[in-house]
Amino acid sequence: MFKSLSFVLRIALAWSAAFLVGSMFWSATPGYHDGHLIFPIYLITLAFVITGAFSHLGRVRLIAGEVDSSALANRQRRQIEIPFEAGEAFDLVDAAIRELPRIQEVESARDSLQVRAKIHRPQPYGRHWVQRLNPANWLGSLRNQITATVTPVNGTGSVTLLCEPEAAAWSDWFRVDDGTNLENAEAITRAIARRVAEHRRNEQRAAAQTATEKELTVARLNLLHAQVEPHFLYNTLASAQLLTRSEPAQADRMLGHLIQYLRHSLPSADESLSTLGDELERTRAYLEIIRIRMGARLTMEVDVPDALRAISMPPMMLQTLVENAIKHGLEPKPGGGTVWIFARRDEDRVMVTVADNGQGFGVATGGTGIGLKNVRERLRLIYGERASLSVVANVPDGVAATLAVPAVTETPSDKTRGTP
Repeated sequence: MFKSLSFVLRIALAWSAAFLVGSMFWSATPGYHDGHLIFPIYLITLAFVITGAFSHLGRVRLIAGEVDSSALANRQRRQIEIPFEAGEAFDLVDAAIRELPRIQEVESARDSLQVRAKIHRPQPYGRHWVQRLNPANWLGSLRNQITATVTPVNGTGSVTLLCEPEAAAWSDWFRVDDGTNLENAEAITRAIARRVAEHRRNEQRAAAQTATEKELTVARLNLLHAQVEPHFLYNTLASAQLLTRSEPAQADRMLGHLIQYLRHSLPSADESLSTLGDELERTRAYLEIIRIRMGARLTMEVDVPDALRAISMPPMMLQTLVENAIKHGLEPKPGGGTVWIFARRDEDRVMVTVADNGQGFGVATGGTGIGLKNVRERLRLIYGERASLSVVANVPDGVAATLAVPAVTETPSDKTRGTP
C-alpha cells in the first residue's frame, strides 16, 4: 500500500511542480488577468493524473499479481539466459518479438545480435472522448519500443531485453504506460520460455525416435542375418554321417571344412560388419564342403588382392551370392561348372563379384529370390545409398552378381544405418 501511495504522490507532486512553474511564468506575462482560472485547471488536471495513476496501479496488479517499484516502472528490463549458442538464441528472440501483436518497424541485425522494434500501445480502457482531456496524453506519441541484445556467454546466449515508452525518461514523472511495457516484457519472456521448451521437446522426441529407429534397425538386421544363416549345415552333417560309413576320409575332410566354416562364422554373430578376408575364408570353407558333394563338377577361382581383405563387409553376403551361384546355376547343370570370386577397388568403393557359368536366367530353378532381397535390404539398412547390388547375365553362360560397398577398413561397433 505504501508503495502504491508513494507512486501516486510522486506523479501528483510532479504535475503540481509543473503547474507552479507554469503559473509563475504565466503571471509574469504582460497582460495577465485570468489568474483565478489556474487553480481550477490545476485541480481538473490533478484529478485526471491521479485517476490515471490508480488505473495504472490496478492494471499492474492484474498483470504481475503484486505491486512493487520494479513492476510499476514504465521501463522494464529483463536478463534472460537461453541455453543455445548466440546465433540460435538471436533467431529465437527475433521470432518471439516479431509475433507480438501490434508490432511495428522491426529492425533485426544478426551480425550485432540486436533487435529493435516499435510497438503500438493499446488502449486498455477504450478510446472514450474523456481520455483526450487527460493532459498526460498531450506529451507525445503513445508507442512503446523494444530493444533486445544477445551476448554470447560460454556457448549460450544471454539476452538483455528493454521495454520502454517511445519518449524521454523525464516523461515518466508525468505519464504512466498502463502496464503495457510490463506486459510486453512478460509476453516476450513467456514466448522465449515456450520456444526453448518446444526446442527441448523436439530434441527429446528426435532422440527417442532415433533410439527407436536404431533398435528397429538392429532388430531387422539380426532377423535378416538369421534368415541367411546357411541351411546347408544340416545337409552337411547328414552327408558327413553317411560318409563315415563308406568314405571316412572324405567325412573327415568335410568335418574339417565345417569346423573352418564355423570358426569364421561364430565370432561375427554379434557384429554388424565383418571383413572381406574373413568372408572369403568362410566362403572357401563352404565351397570345399560343396565340392566334396559335387566332386569334379565344381571348380572355383579366386582373385582378391591382399590389400582389399581388410575392407569392411556385412557377414554372409558373399556366401549368399556364392550359394545362389551353386544352387541355381551349377548344381542343376549336368556338367557343373566354375565359380569365380574377384574384387577390385573403384575410387572410394570396392566391387566384389561372384560369377558362374551355370544355367543363367533362361532356366527356371525354383528359386524364390529371398537371398538377393535380403542382401539388398541389409545393404540399405547399413549403408543407405552408398552401397548396391547388381545382377547381370554372364556371357556366354551363367550369372554375375556384384556387390559395391564403401572402401572402409575399420569395423565400427555401431549397427545403425550409415555408420559402416
